[in-house]
Amino acid sequence: MAKKRKLRSGYTTGACAAAAAKAASLHLLTGRSREAVVIPFPDGGRVEFAVYRSELAERVARSSIIKDAGDDPDVTNGAEIAAEVRLGSVKSSSCVAGADWRVVICGGSGVGRVTKPGLAVRPGEPAINPVPRRMISEAVCEALGESDCPGPVTVTVSVRDGESLAERTLNSRLGIIGGLSILGTTGIVRPVSAEAWKATIEASLDVAREAGLTEVVLSTGRTSEKAVQSRLTLPEEAYAMMGDYLRFSLVEAAARGFRKIHLAGMWAKVMKAALEVPQTHVRHGALEVRQALGLLGDLGAGPDLLEKLRSANTARELYVRLREAGEGELIRAVCQRARDYAAREAGIPVELYLVDSRCRVIEHE
Repeated sequence: MAKKRKLRSGYTTGACAAAAAKAASLHLLTGRSREAVVIPFPDGGRVEFAVYRSELAERVARSSIIKDAGDDPDVTNGAEIAAEVRLGSVKSSSCVAGADWRVVICGGSGVGRVTKPGLAVRPGEPAINPVPRRMISEAVCEALGESDCPGPVTVTVSVRDGESLAERTLNSRLGIIGGLSILGTTGIVRPVSAEAWKATIEASLDVAREAGLTEVVLSTGRTSEKAVQSRLTLPEEAYAMMGDYLRFSLVEAAARGFRKIHLAGMWAKVMKAALEVPQTHVRHGALEVRQALGLLGDLGAGPDLLEKLRSANTARELYVRLREAGEGELIRAVCQRARDYAAREAGIPVELYLVDSRCRVIEHE
């Protein structure tokens, strides 16, 4: 068997923005462009970034970095993240003070603006999170020190095609409009990061809470979410896509004081919930037919039916065979078992919706 390749890490939009800001600062203050710059990271380390392009005109410098997200399937991988630097400070609704008095940070083209409470950034401010703001300030201050310039300077961060890239994210639901967020807490992107998923879930729940909602919708994916949207009369802020983080999402929703959870998923995920599996991704254990048959037996399936189901290869095939056998009550029993598990974990009422691949709610318990 071939040895599994270790996934490669990359760098956050915040780290790229900081590197671009240092490159532009040095270009502005020394008159010379740089092929690469080294910036400090939150953990005390230092990382070198190649400068993609750097221009100087009329006391304004603009440099950019091409984001490398490593092996993470990030929509911003390959995006050009730029920083424009000019001497002096400005007062604008798109600008905020950096972590150092010498630096003002503004959101430019392709960087979103926060419009809803509940996030790490206040409404009205550019969607540049606290750690990236600090990284930008530190990187620019290094450049100021190298050039013996006291400041202040204004840094305007932009992302080429950021507005169109943002359409492939959950930004609009979180109240971030007009572009992408400049994110990162470590400067490093871990491939398929659990931390990133959980942070997105928490942010969605925080926005729903700040909107004054008492109910929240947790879905395993876009198909499940779309199916229940046609049934529920809840605002956009109520929806949080939890992916495979079932127990985490249930507990976090309850901790924020919601009084009811609507839980939507397709058959394989619902059956895993019925089996009390807290994390439903296949890497935490594929759903074995043996396990599923044991559950169905507990719920009343007879020996003849179980024998007919034994040759099924997947959860989906199990579902199709149950439907063909007219076992609607057994399917509902699985949904009820999944709902009961979710309600126990959350400690609040849960309503469950089983969704099919055609984006239809087919069972509602």
